[in-house]
Amino acid sequence: MRITIVTLFPEFFDSFVSTSIIKRALDRKQVEFDTVDFRKYTLDKHNHVDDTPCGGGQGMVLSPQPIVDCLKDIRTPDSFVVMMSPQGATFTQKTARQFASEIKHLILLCGHYEGFDERIRSYVDMEISLGDFVLTGGEPAAMVVSDAIIRLLNGVILEESHSDDSFENGLLEYPQYTRPIEFEGKRVPDVLLSGHHENIRKWRLKESLKRTLEKRPDLLKNRDFTKEERKLMEEIKAEYKEQ
Repeated sequence: MRITIVTLFPEFFDSFVSTSIIKRALDRKQVEFDTVDFRKYTLDKHNHVDDTPCGGGQGMVLSPQPIVDCLKDIRTPDSFVVMMSPQGATFTQKTARQFASEIKHLILLCGHYEGFDERIRSYVDMEISLGDFVLTGGEPAAMVVSDAIIRLLNGVILEESHSDDSFENGLLEYPQYTRPIEFEGKRVPDVLLSGHHENIRKWRLKESLKRTLEKRPDLLKNRDFTKEERKLMEEIKAEYKEQ
């Protein structure tokens, strides 16, 4: 997979590509990652890529010419162009997995100032947002999206390392523990020390359901529960009544 960031600030991603898991993935050629400065495509003699909003108002708006020319230059038949925008669909783990498995060349377009000239939107395939808030630019969001996708690519990390992640199966992840077995009076649950894999699996599923019910009950509203999950939910609700 190849990820291309279209941005005014390519240096923003210097540390991203030079540390930890992302660097290893790049070194092993499990992913290609590059940045393109769309200012290089402007035809303005002063290298401007923005102008005042038509109709008046605060700030500056990104002009269509440099961005559209940039996209036309770097886009291929395998490309999928995503605009980072607070107006876009909320990015989810499902979206990350879909991108990782289906897209060969992902182009992430980062905006700044008061946003994009509306006509730019006709040149993108999708708009994505991280949530109901606004950033100073699209770069932090593009970095998050890239990270979420890259870790799902084959061989970047072990499949077992992300198969139980929060949201992978529609639930939040179960509690995790490590040594020491006891810390400041708090002990690792005995079931995790038992070596009984089936009991551990059931405990983790129950704790995952319980945590989701407590923190993100919205995720359970339309869930198609398995027979085992329904039984565990009954146990959880009975335990709440006893408290």
